[in-house]
Amino acid sequence: MAKLYANENFPLPVVEELRRLGHDVVTIRETGDSNKAMPDAFILKYASENARILLSFNRKHFIQLHQKHQKHHGIIVCSFDRDFIALAKRIHEQLTFTTQWEGQLVRINRPEKTTVP
Repeated sequence: MAKLYANENFPLPVVEELRRLGHDVVTIRETGDSNKAMPDAFILKYASENARILLSFNRKHFIQLHQKHQKHHGIIVCSFDRDFIALAKRIHEQLTFTTQWEGQLVRINRPEKTTVP
């Protein structure tokens, strides 16, 4: 399964579900770098140096970093979803679907709400 690095704002229930699904997930808290206002470029560099795909809700900044520096181990940017289990499953599906992550950026979006007439 995939090796992932979860950015500081990434919900622990999503991390735990990804672990339950068999992924190796390390959080920024576990590396001792939380609450240090680490620059996004440093976070991406750490993930890449440790052969981990970065998980983040910080879409704007990591998309910009990806466009400037496509040499990374992979980035997954997500839109926030309060259904943490569903979000983890969407990430898991993408991890299963995508086989080459080097230099890739993938967006995981929250599904559109449907209204019943």
